[in-house]
Amino acid sequence: MTFDLTAHIAGLGRVRAAAGVLFRDSAGGVLLVRPTYESGWEVPGGSVEADESPLAAARREVREELGVDFPVGRLLVVDWVEPSPPWDAGLMFVFSGGTLDAAAVARIVLPADELSSFAFVPLAALDDHLRPRLARRVRAAALGADGIYLESGYQTSPSRQSQTSEADRSSGMTPGKT
Repeated sequence: MTFDLTAHIAGLGRVRAAAGVLFRDSAGGVLLVRPTYESGWEVPGGSVEADESPLAAARREVREELGVDFPVGRLLVVDWVEPSPPWDAGLMFVFSGGTLDAAAVARIVLPADELSSFAFVPLAALDDHLRPRLARRVRAAALGADGIYLESGYQTSPSRQSQTSEADRSSGMTPGKT
Protein backbone atom coordinates (compact mmCIF):
# COMPACT_ATOMS: atom_id res chain seq x y z
CA MET A 1 0.00 0.00 0.00
CA THR A 2 1.38 3.40 -0.92
CA PHE A 3 1.06 6.52 1.13
CA ASP A 4 -1.71 8.80 -0.17
CA LEU A 5 -0.72 12.36 0.72
CA THR A 6 -4.01 13.83 -0.54
CA ALA A 7 -6.05 11.47 1.64
CA HIS A 8 -3.79 12.16 4.59
CA ILE A 9 -4.22 15.93 4.22
CA ALA A 10 -8.01 15.55 3.81
CA GLY A 11 -8.11 13.64 7.11
CA LEU A 12 -6.26 16.27 9.14
CA GLY A 13 -8.16 18.24 11.74
CA ARG A 14 -9.49 21.66 10.78
CA VAL A 15 -9.92 24.73 12.94
CA ARG A 16 -11.64 27.98 12.16
CA ALA A 17 -9.82 31.20 12.87
CA ALA A 18 -10.79 34.73 13.76
CA ALA A 19 -8.79 37.87 14.43
CA GLY A 20 -9.55 40.92 16.52
CA VAL A 21 -7.75 44.13 17.32
CA LEU A 22 -7.36 45.70 20.74
CA PHE A 23 -7.61 49.49 20.56
CA ARG A 24 -7.29 51.61 23.70
CA ASP A 25 -8.13 55.21 24.51
CA SER A 26 -5.98 57.60 26.56
CA ALA A 27 -7.83 56.52 29.74
CA GLY A 28 -6.98 52.85 29.11
CA GLY A 29 -10.45 51.83 27.96
CA VAL A 30 -10.88 49.10 25.34
CA LEU A 31 -12.75 49.78 22.10
CA LEU A 32 -15.81 47.54 21.78
CA VAL A 33 -18.34 47.45 18.96
CA ARG A 34 -22.01 46.44 19.16
CA PRO A 35 -23.15 44.16 16.31
CA THR A 36 -26.62 44.56 14.84
CA TYR A 37 -27.00 40.80 14.28
CA GLU A 38 -26.61 39.65 17.91
CA SER A 39 -26.81 40.92 21.46
CA GLY A 40 -23.69 41.95 23.31
CA TRP A 41 -20.40 43.52 22.29
CA GLU A 42 -17.24 42.43 20.48
CA VAL A 43 -13.76 43.76 19.76
CA PRO A 44 -13.33 44.90 16.15
CA GLY A 45 -12.54 41.84 14.08
CA GLY A 46 -14.02 38.71 12.59
CA SER A 47 -13.45 35.49 10.71
CA VAL A 48 -10.29 34.72 8.79
CA GLU A 49 -11.31 33.97 5.22
CA ALA A 50 -9.94 31.11 3.10
CA ASP A 51 -6.23 31.55 2.36
CA GLU A 52 -6.08 34.79 4.39
CA SER A 53 -3.60 35.27 7.22
CA PRO A 54 -4.89 36.27 10.66
CA LEU A 55 -3.02 39.59 10.39
CA ALA A 56 -4.56 40.33 6.97
CA ALA A 57 -7.99 39.43 8.37
CA ALA A 58 -7.51 41.79 11.32
CA ARG A 59 -6.53 44.63 8.98
CA ARG A 60 -9.46 43.92 6.64
CA GLU A 61 -11.96 43.72 9.49
CA VAL A 62 -10.76 46.99 11.02
CA ARG A 63 -11.16 48.71 7.65
CA GLU A 64 -14.64 47.19 7.15
CA GLU A 65 -15.92 47.74 10.69
CA LEU A 66 -14.37 51.09 11.61
CA GLY A 67 -14.13 52.66 8.17
CA VAL A 68 -10.50 53.60 8.79
CA ASP A 69 -7.29 51.84 7.83
CA PHE A 70 -5.81 52.02 11.34
CA PRO A 71 -2.43 50.29 11.73
CA VAL A 72 -2.57 46.82 13.23
CA GLY A 73 0.48 45.92 15.27
CA ARG A 74 2.00 43.03 17.13
CA LEU A 75 0.31 39.81 18.18
CA LEU A 76 -0.92 39.95 21.78
CA VAL A 77 -2.86 36.70 22.25
CA VAL A 78 -3.70 33.41 20.56
CA ASP A 79 -6.64 31.66 22.20
CA TRP A 80 -7.63 28.11 21.28
CA VAL A 81 -11.34 27.43 21.73
CA GLU A 82 -12.71 23.94 21.68
CA PRO A 83 -15.45 22.85 19.30
CA SER A 84 -19.04 23.71 20.16
CA PRO A 85 -21.23 22.13 17.48
CA PRO A 86 -21.99 23.13 14.90
CA TRP A 87 -18.72 25.11 15.19
CA ASP A 88 -15.30 23.52 14.86
CA ALA A 89 -12.49 24.29 17.27
CA GLY A 90 -10.89 27.66 16.64
CA LEU A 91 -7.84 29.82 17.01
CA MET A 92 -8.64 33.40 18.01
CA PHE A 93 -5.91 35.98 17.42
CA VAL A 94 -5.79 39.39 19.11
CA PHE A 95 -3.46 42.05 17.72
CA SER A 96 -2.54 45.44 19.12
CA GLY A 97 -4.13 48.50 17.58
CA GLY A 98 -2.42 50.89 19.97
CA THR A 99 -4.02 53.95 21.51
CA LEU A 100 -6.48 56.05 19.54
CA ASP A 101 -6.55 59.78 20.23
CA ALA A 102 -9.71 61.90 19.92
CA ALA A 103 -8.96 62.81 16.29
CA ALA A 104 -8.63 59.12 15.32
CA VAL A 105 -11.84 58.21 17.18
CA ALA A 106 -13.69 61.00 15.35
CA ARG A 107 -12.78 59.32 12.02
CA ILE A 108 -14.57 56.06 12.90
CA VAL A 109 -17.56 55.35 10.66
CA LEU A 110 -19.48 52.16 11.47
CA PRO A 111 -21.27 50.15 8.78
CA ALA A 112 -24.94 50.60 9.77
CA ASP A 113 -25.89 47.13 8.52
CA GLU A 114 -23.32 45.45 10.79
CA LEU A 115 -22.55 47.63 13.83
CA SER A 116 -24.85 49.95 15.77
CA SER A 117 -22.38 51.64 18.12
CA PHE A 118 -18.96 51.63 19.71
CA ALA A 119 -17.64 52.54 23.14
CA PHE A 120 -14.40 52.55 25.10
CA VAL A 121 -14.97 50.34 28.13
CA PRO A 122 -12.73 50.22 31.23
CA LEU A 123 -11.05 46.87 31.86
CA ALA A 124 -13.03 46.54 35.10
CA ALA A 125 -16.30 46.64 33.12
CA LEU A 126 -15.42 44.06 30.43
CA ASP A 127 -17.42 41.34 32.19
CA ASP A 128 -20.54 43.53 31.88
CA HIS A 129 -20.15 43.76 28.09
CA LEU A 130 -18.46 40.59 26.82
CA ARG A 131 -19.02 36.86 27.02
CA PRO A 132 -16.81 35.41 29.79
CA ARG A 133 -14.26 33.76 27.50
CA LEU A 134 -13.91 36.89 25.36
CA ALA A 135 -13.59 39.08 28.46
CA ARG A 136 -10.75 36.85 29.69
CA ARG A 137 -9.07 37.00 26.27
CA VAL A 138 -9.32 40.79 26.02
CA ARG A 139 -8.12 41.27 29.59
CA ALA A 140 -5.12 38.99 28.94
CA ALA A 141 -4.32 40.97 25.79
CA ALA A 142 -4.60 44.28 27.64
CA LEU A 143 -2.59 43.28 30.68
CA GLY A 144 -0.11 40.70 29.41
CA ALA A 145 3.08 40.61 27.47
CA ASP A 146 3.12 39.89 23.75
CA GLY A 147 2.40 36.44 22.41
CA ILE A 148 0.28 34.93 25.21
CA TYR A 149 -1.23 31.52 24.50
CA LEU A 150 -4.63 30.80 26.02
CA GLU A 151 -7.17 28.01 25.95
CA SER A 152 -10.75 29.29 26.21
CA GLY A 153 -9.42 32.50 27.66
CA TYR A 154 -7.30 30.85 30.36
CA GLN A 155 -3.51 30.76 30.45
CA THR A 156 -2.42 27.17 30.33
CA SER A 157 -0.71 25.52 33.22
CA PRO A 158 -1.23 22.09 34.76
CA SER A 159 -2.87 23.52 37.88
CA ARG A 160 -5.13 25.91 35.96
CA GLN A 161 -6.17 23.30 33.40
CA SER A 162 -7.33 20.93 36.15
CA GLN A 163 -9.45 23.72 37.70
CA THR A 164 -11.18 24.69 34.46
CA SER A 165 -14.47 22.87 34.03
CA GLU A 166 -15.90 21.79 30.69
CA ALA A 167 -18.73 24.33 31.11
CA ASP A 168 -16.25 27.17 31.66
CA ARG A 169 -14.31 26.24 28.55
CA SER A 170 -17.29 25.94 26.21
CA SER A 171 -19.55 28.80 27.28
CA GLY A 172 -20.33 31.78 25.14
CA MET A 173 -19.04 30.92 21.67
CA THR A 174 -20.17 33.21 18.89
CA PRO A 175 -19.67 32.04 15.33
CA GLY A 176 -16.72 33.61 13.56
CA LYS A 177 -16.13 36.33 16.14
CA THR A 178 -13.38 36.76 18.63
